[in-house]
Amino acid sequence: MGGGAITLFHVRGIRIAVDWSWLIVLFLIIFLLTGFYRDVLGEPNSSSTPYVLAVASAFGFFASILLHELGHAFVAIRHGVGISSIQLWIFGGVARMERDADSPSTEFQIAVAGPLVTLAIIVALGAVGLAATGTSGFWDAMLFRTGAPVSGALAVVAWLTSINALLLVFNLLPAFPMDGGRITRAIVWWRTGNRNAATRFAAALGQGFAYLFIAVGILLVISGATLDGIWLAFIGVMINGSARAAAFQTAISSRIEGMRVADVMDTEPVAIPDELSVEKALDEYFLRYRWPWFPVVDAAQRFEGLLIRERADEVPEVSRATARVGELIEPDPGSLHVSEDTPLDALLGNEALRRLGALMAVDADGRLRGVITAEAVGRALRGDET
Repeated sequence: MGGGAITLFHVRGIRIAVDWSWLIVLFLIIFLLTGFYRDVLGEPNSSSTPYVLAVASAFGFFASILLHELGHAFVAIRHGVGISSIQLWIFGGVARMERDADSPSTEFQIAVAGPLVTLAIIVALGAVGLAATGTSGFWDAMLFRTGAPVSGALAVVAWLTSINALLLVFNLLPAFPMDGGRITRAIVWWRTGNRNAATRFAAALGQGFAYLFIAVGILLVISGATLDGIWLAFIGVMINGSARAAAFQTAISSRIEGMRVADVMDTEPVAIPDELSVEKALDEYFLRYRWPWFPVVDAAQRFEGLLIRERADEVPEVSRATARVGELIEPDPGSLHVSEDTPLDALLGNEALRRLGALMAVDADGRLRGVITAEAVGRALRGDET
């Protein structure tokens, strides 16, 4: 995933994109559902109605997945965990978090948010269907029985209800990295107080389910259900790969278990006061240190954001003596700093740290206490710092 993603739009600054594999699933859903709706409604082969309903179902399905991922994203943002993008792909969607949750409570709330959104979708669609057709007719449509006494629109509602219910059950299996596996990790983390041990446990469960999916998929292929078997086995392969990657990352992060940002950060950060002129900032900081950016602090040493060299260079020379640094800073969206008490292993995979090469370490009052660099984290992982 990643490289060839097509951006569709943005939601509250979150990039919504689709992977090329999404187009494969879109085609398959439309192709399979066209025949399904033709059988359910008794439409002739020349009718375009089944095709229109299949297209509506496909986009309704992916809208459900997007809402599911937005549920994760909005809860993560509320807890200060940035979301860089949501990407739809062959197996659904994934919200890319800029860092891991810093507590089991946050991990649990983020993980459970998506399934709760899906449950709300199921309840809403089910209420519409039951109110319109009654229990028997809507239930027949949900079970994909041909000749169910429903209209085309209600057939779409029934299909979306059943597919979301199926996805909810499947997604809640305790197989990391699915939501059920992340919920399991949060619970084990809460009970043991050890993030790495919880991840190892959840990853082992994930691998167990992956092997089960692969085995059942092979049995389905042997029994004649070739497409279903290949699909389930492929899902098992993907889950196994993700679980193995999580286990490998945990093995690495265990080297810095118990270490905090404060243990390895630079405790004498160079910061620019927000009231300093741009002229002095260029002369006394950028020309002297040759760094591409500097943290900016207020009079109380509270971290406010970053001053990028390009922004300072854009100020006309005649205005640099009067322009203030505070007018040019890139405000901190919450992803540019971490608490000095943050566990060091929580920074592994942090996108802002990879992008900038460093993060600001602040105390409980937001005052700048240090700078934690990717290089410092790397030295700690190699055992060069204690």
